[in-house]
Amino acid sequence: MIINPILKGFNPDPSIIRVEDDYYIATSTFEWFPGVQIHHSKDLINWRLLTHPLTRVSQLDLRGKPSSGGIWAPNLTYDNGTFYLLITDVVARKGPFKDLHNYLVTASDILGPWSEPIYLNSSGFDPAMLHDDDGRKWLFNMKWDFRPGKSHFAGIVMQEFSPEQGKLVGEVRHVFSGTDIGLTEGPNVYKKDGYYYMLCAEGGTGYNHAGTLARSRTVEGPYEADPHYPLLTTVNDPEHPLLKAGHGALVETQHGDWYIAHLCARPLKGRMLSPLGRETALQKVEWTDEGWLRLAGGGRLPQVEVKAAGLKEHPFEPEAAVDHFHAPQLNLHFSTLRVPADESWLSLKEQPGFLRLYGRESLYSLHQQSLVARRLQHYDCEIETCVRFEPEHFNQMAGLTLYYDVDDYFYLRISRDEKLGKHIALVTSKQGHYEEPEGATVVAEGWESCYLKAVIHDDEVHFYCSEDGEQWMAVGERLDLGQLSDEYEGKLGFMGTLAGMCVQDLNGTRLHADFDYFRYEPS
Repeated sequence: MIINPILKGFNPDPSIIRVEDDYYIATSTFEWFPGVQIHHSKDLINWRLLTHPLTRVSQLDLRGKPSSGGIWAPNLTYDNGTFYLLITDVVARKGPFKDLHNYLVTASDILGPWSEPIYLNSSGFDPAMLHDDDGRKWLFNMKWDFRPGKSHFAGIVMQEFSPEQGKLVGEVRHVFSGTDIGLTEGPNVYKKDGYYYMLCAEGGTGYNHAGTLARSRTVEGPYEADPHYPLLTTVNDPEHPLLKAGHGALVETQHGDWYIAHLCARPLKGRMLSPLGRETALQKVEWTDEGWLRLAGGGRLPQVEVKAAGLKEHPFEPEAAVDHFHAPQLNLHFSTLRVPADESWLSLKEQPGFLRLYGRESLYSLHQQSLVARRLQHYDCEIETCVRFEPEHFNQMAGLTLYYDVDDYFYLRISRDEKLGKHIALVTSKQGHYEEPEGATVVAEGWESCYLKAVIHDDEVHFYCSEDGEQWMAVGERLDLGQLSDEYEGKLGFMGTLAGMCVQDLNGTRLHADFDYFRYEPS
């Protein structure tokens, strides 16, 4: 059986393809570096994180990009020996405007190297490419309209892409307006049995999300929606275990079976908050005699357990719970915020067996943070690290963070001040308001190593510290994991919680901290 979600934690906007016997899914990474996650499977059951295509600042410069900006909804395709990856880079999303740019990168191998980006357009987000039977290539994207009184989601447009000229050419055509669900975006176009099929996301990427199929006899449209739309949604089932079902892509197996990879979320029990972020699930679909798709088994609700494709099972080595930092490069599951992990601020060599981070800007910065983190994937887990850090004053800090974005995070940090000396304190930021809760402090004078731990159970987060890793002391009161969610108190974010290690030196002297290990373990 396929058990959903297949990609747990912050892995939204899946784009799935098959190349011979290999399946790949690309997902959004927003302000986290490197850009775009690509997972790999042989059987649609077992998945592993394989690579990140955007690894160079020349491909992706995220400095200054807003929270939930950066890389939106990648589109991965393959044609005649070449992988094509389309991305939207959102540089601003204030007010009615969306300042964004769409690019294409290519590679002959999924592991790269990937090319420098080719600029496409800036008319809207979620670009997707169709490689037609006649060799022509077509770009589709949603069109954004900022004007008052207009729908911001102004339908789907298309234009031809010329590989020879490396740019879009010819007329821009409006091909689909969407249904009355509204907020039509995320087009993916496929050709089958004389029809061009367009799978779109509708309803917005929240609890009203849906996936709708439309078709046309010609690539230029107009596209007509399935009269029994949408294909999948959970809008009327708020207690369903997989909510927000919508944005998706189709794949055909070697045996002719079809599946849809789609976005979903698992909210906290009894609360419409999803701190794990939007995840990826997989459903089997079947074609009707009339040429439309339906979820296998009927209905519109995604299932947690789905019939597998009958492919030879191919499990991968499980991810180790503890990273002791013995490898010469950073673990693939770690991401950095807005900037690449380079030796100007990060080293795995200077103190062998440790991750050394040099302090830079604060957790509110959109530019030069020294933060290394991995996705939170479980509602019952422990996260632990051990830090060697000797701050000289209050402007130097290091520790363990649960981080949503610059406005919302929890931070168990080591620092020093005039009264307490070296100490460990729990600090929080709630919708941009910085707080140091009273009593959430432990004196750590004379501690050579500081062991730090976060324990998560459902929506409760408890932080602890220890001098020896054996005897633990609670730091502060219970915190609400729900705060680290897309929709907390009306927030419109697109992220998920990450857990990680960070260092700040607000005096600019770049004091370093050495992290002995990082443990992430489901309970």
